[in-house]
Amino acid sequence: MTDDKKHGSALLAGLALLTSQLSINVGAAVAKHLFPLIGVEGVTAYRVGISAVLMMLVFRPWRTPLTWKQGCNVAIYGSVIGLMNLLIYRSFSLIPLGIAVAIEVAGPLTVAVLSSRRPRDFAAVCLAVVGLYFLLPIHGEVGQLDPVGVMYAAGAAVCWALYIVFGKRVSAMHGGQSVAWGMLAASMFIVPIGAWYAGATLLTPTYLLIGLVIAVMSSALPYTLEMVSMRTLSSRTFSMFSSGAPALSALAGMVVLGEHLTLTQWLAISSIVLASALTSLR
Repeated sequence: MTDDKKHGSALLAGLALLTSQLSINVGAAVAKHLFPLIGVEGVTAYRVGISAVLMMLVFRPWRTPLTWKQGCNVAIYGSVIGLMNLLIYRSFSLIPLGIAVAIEVAGPLTVAVLSSRRPRDFAAVCLAVVGLYFLLPIHGEVGQLDPVGVMYAAGAAVCWALYIVFGKRVSAMHGGQSVAWGMLAASMFIVPIGAWYAGATLLTPTYLLIGLVIAVMSSALPYTLEMVSMRTLSSRTFSMFSSGAPALSALAGMVVLGEHLTLTQWLAISSIVLASALTSLR
């Protein structure tokens, strides 16, 4: 492949990842409106379950049988997706979107540290860590944050790191097929949990329609785009590029939900975004 083609592929992968982040954060803001109606577990069941059905119908992954090794990786990948969705939604129900995602982004930052080979990347990670530090509930301006919400976000961070690692392993398969299998695996335990908590309310037509929108914007579209990106970008580049997610989440929370952050919180998020830009420069 020529340098121009490589550059073009990397650019398209970056644009796909940016589109994924925009879609997933607007979808999260919409999802938060449903939390009081069907609970966090019910909304997560919509997101994962409907996405699984859509992606199975579109990509028909059963046409390419999985090997034993691929099946194990897909099972872990899907389980991580399901748990990550549940934990971050629980966090969203307790703390603002931008702060929750800023804490969650510690996952990809950790992957970036472990796979880094350049001093610039370590400097970028340090800058991002400074931003995360000022978002934790240990300062006067953010002391009102619910510590349980922070813990849920931290759990989602661990899942995000595992998502990148196992997502990279299954990305060698056809992107859409691997995500479809992964979403099916996630739905196997998330949907029963949602049904247990929300019951027959999940079948309300209006809620189902909103759930369809959430599923497309928050899972089906972004996970497919991310799988395309993973096939071109390294785990380190993917991880650090994802660090811009807190800014998009904060903007989505402010526009859709009216979640206004303090100046310190905005500066902290800007620090994380700057770290992402620094490591992306070539």
